[in-house]
Amino acid sequence: MQSSLIGKIEKAKRYAQEKDRITFSDLTAKFRGENDSYTIRYHEGKWNCTCSFFSNWGTCSHTMAFEKILDTMLPEEALTTRFDDSL
Repeated sequence: MQSSLIGKIEKAKRYAQEKDRITFSDLTAKFRGENDSYTIRYHEGKWNCTCSFFSNWGTCSHTMAFEKILDTMLPEEALTTRFDDSL
């Protein structure tokens, strides 16, 4: 293997551990819930989910899960839910 490629692989491993290097500005994903699959979107500083709970409350378990998973990779305005890990 070329030494330049080895260096890139090592850098990628380090970057993968340093999640604060990444900030999402736009994201679309499918989320398989217990009852159905939903489309989650983060765009222009706002979350959206195709589930009915989100349309009534402006948040849902699907968007909150993404907030927790992506944590430091989201800009401050995307973190609408403050988690208490004791719950």
